[in-house]
Amino acid sequence: MDLEGELARVAGAYGGSGDPVVHPTRTDVVVVRRGEVVVKAHSLRDDPDSLRSRLAATASAALSGVMLAPLDPEVLKVGDRAVTVWPAGRPVSPDDPDSAPWEEGARLLARLHAVPLTLLPPLPAARGPERAARAVRRMPGDGPVERLLRLTFDRLPPPEPRPGLLTHGDWHLGQLVRRDGWLLIDIDDLGVGDPAWDLARPAAWYAAGLLDPAVWGRFLGAYLASGGPALGAGDDPWRLLDRPARALTVQLAAVAVLNAARDGRELDEVEHSLIEACNRIVRA
Repeated sequence: MDLEGELARVAGAYGGSGDPVVHPTRTDVVVVRRGEVVVKAHSLRDDPDSLRSRLAATASAALSGVMLAPLDPEVLKVGDRAVTVWPAGRPVSPDDPDSAPWEEGARLLARLHAVPLTLLPPLPAARGPERAARAVRRMPGDGPVERLLRLTFDRLPPPEPRPGLLTHGDWHLGQLVRRDGWLLIDIDDLGVGDPAWDLARPAAWYAAGLLDPAVWGRFLGAYLASGGPALGAGDDPWRLLDRPARALTVQLAAVAVLNAARDGRELDEVEHSLIEACNRIVRA
């Protein structure tokens, strides 16, 4: 089956016009855009029932103005793939990092985390922790870098028990689009969990020296000023953020190793910084 062609036909059925464009994304996901319609074929790993719950939550009034609402609140089936249909939005420009909407993203996360679960359909667990563990498991080699990353992950302290809140599960700037204001996208890992995981990726970049401290300060400040509940009421945000940030550091490093092996290349400077950050975590 020509999956991309089938997705283009689905987009046309929802009013999409013009030539289809395939958007680059994870290797097990296919995203096709036609005009103002985006159709996504989800990973075969995604449980259809969990995906339906996540899609229903995103279509609910409780998440209006926080997450992009689907064009169809039902999960479609194309061949053996679960498919969802969305309005198109304008993503963050990778060519203008100074205008990246860090504060807007932080405010949206604060609003997302504050949504009462009672206003939503029952949701599965957010998959942030699962993504980190899967990235480490997927590394095929047993060289010194792979051993370091596995050791770093194995030595992480156990998570602190916390009440679960609505959590995105895989937040980064690529999960924002502009459509009458900025909105969160991507429901694949949405669920109930520790919201500190949604702040952990920029925290990991900051701790690895890859994110300007001023940018991190703006992001964290906007989240706290918006009443975000992820970090508790104490004066030290790292008390609850430290473990997720360390786990995300290992995840990002493991994905870097996988991508370099797949592309047959050496690790680049940024990827080496992540490996060195893991080395510091083990030494600490």
